[in-house]
Amino acid sequence: MQQVLLSTLAKIPFLAKLPDEAIAALATKAKVLRFPKQAVIISEGDETSSLYIILTGKVRVFGRDDKSKEVTLLVEEAGQYFGELALLSDDPRSAAVEALEPTVCAVVCKADFINWLKLHPDAAIALLGVLSKKVRYLTEKVKQMALSNVYERTIKALQDMAEPEGNIFVIRDKPTQQELANMVGSSREMINKIMKELTKGGYIVVKGKSLRIENKPPASW
Repeated sequence: MQQVLLSTLAKIPFLAKLPDEAIAALATKAKVLRFPKQAVIISEGDETSSLYIILTGKVRVFGRDDKSKEVTLLVEEAGQYFGELALLSDDPRSAAVEALEPTVCAVVCKADFINWLKLHPDAAIALLGVLSKKVRYLTEKVKQMALSNVYERTIKALQDMAEPEGNIFVIRDKPTQQELANMVGSSREMINKIMKELTKGGYIVVKGKSLRIENKPPASW
C-alpha cells in the first residue's frame, strides 16, 4: 500500500513536479483508512480539516438542503483527492462525502500538511491553481442548476461522463437513475421520464452497465 500511496501522490497535479524526497516526506504524514460502500466519510458541517487522497475506490461529494434533497457536486476516483478546501480555512465542511464503493484513502491532517507545505512553497502555488479550477467548475455547476432545466442538465451530465468510441459516445459504467437525479438536482421519476424519451427517440441505447449516445439529443425538450 505504501508504494500505491507514493505513486498516487506523485500523479496529483500540485505535487507532480516535486522531487521524490518531498513526496516521500508527505507520505510519512498520511494515515491509511478504509471505508465500506455507502460509508459517510465526511458529513456537511463537520469541524474536521484533513486532506483525503483516494488510493482505491470512488466517492461522491454532495450537498443536502433542509428537506434532505441531495445534489451531487463531484464524483472522485482513485488518484484524486478531496477535503483540500478545509486546509486553507477554519470553516466547517461545506459538503458531505460518501463512498460509492469500497474505498481506501490516505488522510493527512491539516497541521501536518501546513508544516510540510512551508518546506515546499512551490506546492502551495500549484495548489492555489488547482483550487481556482475547482471553484470555477463548481461555479459553472451552480449556474447550470440556476439557468438550465432538468432535461438540459441531464443531457450535459451524460455528455460529460461519455467517452468517444468511433462515431458514438459511451458511458461504460452508467449511473443509476437515482444517481443521475442527484447529479442534476431532480427527482428519479423525472429522470426516468427523460431517459425513456431519449431511448424511444433512438438517441441513447442502454446495454447492461453501459449507455451509448448514438445520436445527438435535441438541445431542448
